[in-house]
Amino acid sequence: MSESHGMPIAEPAPPVHGAVLPGIWVFIFADMCAFGLFFLVFTLSRMQDPELYAASRRALDLRFGLANTLILLSSGALMAHAVRQGRAEDWTAARRSMQWALAVGGLFGISKGMEWADKIHHGIGLGTNEFFAYYFIFTGMHCLHFIGGVAVLLVLIGRCREPLPQANKLRWAEAGAAYWHMVDLLWIVLFALLYLERV
Repeated sequence: MSESHGMPIAEPAPPVHGAVLPGIWVFIFADMCAFGLFFLVFTLSRMQDPELYAASRRALDLRFGLANTLILLSSGALMAHAVRQGRAEDWTAARRSMQWALAVGGLFGISKGMEWADKIHHGIGLGTNEFFAYYFIFTGMHCLHFIGGVAVLLVLIGRCREPLPQANKLRWAEAGAAYWHMVDLLWIVLFALLYLERV
């Protein structure tokens, strides 16, 4: 509180930030380490038979990979915007941004389902060769994380309506956003590893 002409003037309160639930960082770190190990195994396997991996990669449709990347990045940007709106205590707008993040992110599931169906239609499956075994396992694991992220967003959208303290709402929103961004990051690495890398 400051004074002006002897009269106290109340200073604006600092913005409230929710401390992200510590458990989410432990989970994200452990999950990223596990995927990092999987990616290392994939890279070592590719080095043993680069011709097979290069030929198999050409059977993937780069358009699907690029579309999925843009979808998840757009959804992640909407989720980040929702957190900023939550910090400004505009939970109605935050809820709307989360709904858009969910709607845009849902396109990923549709696109990935179409891609898998196309591969299976052309006789490509888990047992086709080593590359496609990794492809279906890795993208399947990522899809499970994506489904978990959808569930998280649904919970957060509901919590935006609840009469919870600002710090509590922010804590949940920031934790959910951190998880959703992890889903984005994992896909970016998968996109580079499966669709782009030529070494």
